[in-house]
Amino acid sequence: MKISILGTGHVGKALAAGWAGAGHDVVLGSRRPDDPDLRAELAERWGERIRVADPASAAADAEVVVNATPGTASVAALSAVGTPALRGKVLLDVGVGFDAEGNLSHLVESLGEEIQRTFPDTRVVKTLCTIDRELMVAPDSLEGPSTVFLSGDDADAKRTVAGLLADLGWPADSVLDLGGIATARGQEHYALLFMGIAEAIGSYGFGIRVVPPAVRD
Repeated sequence: MKISILGTGHVGKALAAGWAGAGHDVVLGSRRPDDPDLRAELAERWGERIRVADPASAAADAEVVVNATPGTASVAALSAVGTPALRGKVLLDVGVGFDAEGNLSHLVESLGEEIQRTFPDTRVVKTLCTIDRELMVAPDSLEGPSTVFLSGDDADAKRTVAGLLADLGWPADSVLDLGGIATARGQEHYALLFMGIAEAIGSYGFGIRVVPPAVRD
């Protein structure tokens, strides 16, 4: 598939490497597409496998657009790309917003919901925001299985995203569909517990697992 990843931070680069390695056509959308340092880094690490362009150009021909921008800037970044360029496309949203004090910026309406409301003709799916970037592309790095979540109103879009998760190594039984895009609130609010766990164990490299009740006769 043609995948456009908006954002060239650690998350965007990790996902780009993962999907490019799985054979997808990946382009990073950057506000600094001609930055020589960025281009040199991409060329050194991945050669010609990952391209970089301005966000609008990156999204123009993509089948899937990935929002890997900071959550407080995501809607503005997507608005700069433009509604026509996003219409009908699957938008995989991994963003979580924090304010200057480190508090969640979206307390009532999630970022995923805000994006869906702002771009009603775009098929938004929230996922991957409950784990660190390294685990996103290496789910087998843990001692046991972990769970990743889907939130979105479009069933076909969620199937597409589930396929992209499989390409990153996530088995089908590790993917839990929570329901509509309103359930993205739970995914994003988990960030507070995530930070608490990370501080307690001294690592961001962990997952969580939804364990169902035992079946009893």
